[in-house]
Amino acid sequence: MSNSTAKREGQVSDLLGRLSESATLAMARISRELAEQGHDVISLSLGEPDFDTPDFIKEAAKKAIDENYTHYPPVNGYGPLREAISKKFSRDNGLNYSADQIVVSTGAKQSLANTILSLVNPGDEVILPAPYWVTYEELIKLAGGKPVIIRTSVENDFKITADELKGALTEKSKLMIYSSPCNPSGSVYSKNELRALADVIVTRPNFYVISDEIYEHINFTSEHASLAQFEDIYEQVITVNGVSKAFAMTGWRIGYLGAPQWIAKACSKMQGQFTSAPSGISQMAAKAAVEADPSVTDDMKKAFEDRRKLVLDLLNEIPGIKNNVPEGAFYVFPDVSHYFGMSDGDKMIKNATDVTNYILESEYVALVTGDAFGDPNCVRISYAASEEKLKEALLRIKRTLAKLK
Repeated sequence: MSNSTAKREGQVSDLLGRLSESATLAMARISRELAEQGHDVISLSLGEPDFDTPDFIKEAAKKAIDENYTHYPPVNGYGPLREAISKKFSRDNGLNYSADQIVVSTGAKQSLANTILSLVNPGDEVILPAPYWVTYEELIKLAGGKPVIIRTSVENDFKITADELKGALTEKSKLMIYSSPCNPSGSVYSKNELRALADVIVTRPNFYVISDEIYEHINFTSEHASLAQFEDIYEQVITVNGVSKAFAMTGWRIGYLGAPQWIAKACSKMQGQFTSAPSGISQMAAKAAVEADPSVTDDMKKAFEDRRKLVLDLLNEIPGIKNNVPEGAFYVFPDVSHYFGMSDGDKMIKNATDVTNYILESEYVALVTGDAFGDPNCVRISYAASEEKLKEALLRIKRTLAKLK
């Protein structure tokens, strides 16, 4: 880097300096760079289904082009799409969100950003059950809020209890953000577990919760439970979802939220100053997705369930690793703290970041450190890859960790 470039980089805003690069995107970038250098890299770092968008959705996009959905859409999304999402919420989740309570955004990440920036003031506390998706904490920083972490562990399936939530609440508590199924742990909250949390939430009428349900259809339990189903806290919940994961539509960039009307209106105002509406063509593709029977996702879900078993079976062959059995999403989040303090005679392992770096440098398998998700004892493994690649990756991981004593 030249002195001139370094000097200019020093002129970026203080805000930018407070933000961290996404750990998942950073590991994906490093993996690409190693692959470009000729190394045989297996990347299990990104949360992207390795399936193609279904043909019926592609056809809807082609039709949208022919019908000239190429002009500026309304900021909160086309009315027919918001009506379709309203019906989807009712059909799949038992949630009553009218079209004017829905905002369509450029991915669920923007739905989260809109909500956090609309609700959180500098100094407000935002509760994060750990592990949490990497972007949650950074968006809280962006708003000037203070993350308050509730630690969990593999022993309790990485889920918080009502008592733990109650203990984390203070006069400054404004918001909680959680996902179910969870990225990165794959944990799923049951209806009874959510009801227990709701009993705490209802005691704080000016406290809100973002329920991130983007992995809703990749759920290996009998049913998905939405927090907003409980009428006594309905006005305190913002439900975020999208089409990226269930319909293999990551590149289409469509997410959405359902919320009390005043929050939806605030999010629409916020979005109007950032991006305005997402692509009209993508919106019409998303309309076809949410109107479809959820059973169209069954084949992909079954493939992920089979891969989950494969990965867990192979991980169980590695000494010292502790796993839960994730009930959704397409991640496992093993505790690798057994290896902390070990060495191969040259390199010492101190934490999960050292574990991921050691595996990448030794065997070119890319994982993501649990530090990025608020849990320094774990690593995230995405099984959104072929069974052949998963078998080879786990073989390399086992071989690498066996060098540590």
